[in-house]
Amino acid sequence: MIILGIDPGIGRVGWGIIKDESGKQEAVDYGCFETLPNSNLDERLARIYDFIVLLIKKFNPDVLAIEQLYFAANSKTALIVGQARGVILLAASKSNLPTESYTPLQVKQALTGYGRADKNQIQNMVKSILRLSKKLTQDDSADALAIAITHAFSYKIRKVSEYKLK
Repeated sequence: MIILGIDPGIGRVGWGIIKDESGKQEAVDYGCFETLPNSNLDERLARIYDFIVLLIKKFNPDVLAIEQLYFAANSKTALIVGQARGVILLAASKSNLPTESYTPLQVKQALTGYGRADKNQIQNMVKSILRLSKKLTQDDSADALAIAITHAFSYKIRKVSEYKLK
């Protein structure tokens, strides 16, 4: 299974493509897409949409896993990030790509077993699980890969549960 993980944002969208095969996860590609802060909001959202469509066409993932927004102290920021998340989900829908959402707590628990893990712990687990030669320096791409890994782990748990219910 090919999983596209997304850490949504308006200024920076972290993305990561992983391959999940026979219980092992491997990084295919990852990075951070940035929009210019001096551009107006609709241009930034259009650029994010176009970039996500391009990623989907290039890597042909089986699913898009995205971070679910949580309550933020700054409601203006939360609304703008929500708009970016919306165009990402729209790009997936228009590409007939299923989506799954995960909260930061779910990601932390899936990777470390601890819901209050810090960024450094998450990055170290991403590096270890994907057998990367060096630590990721961009938080956004590390978060996107962590979201993709969370989906790989969660998908397996759901499949086992479905099998046991039959």
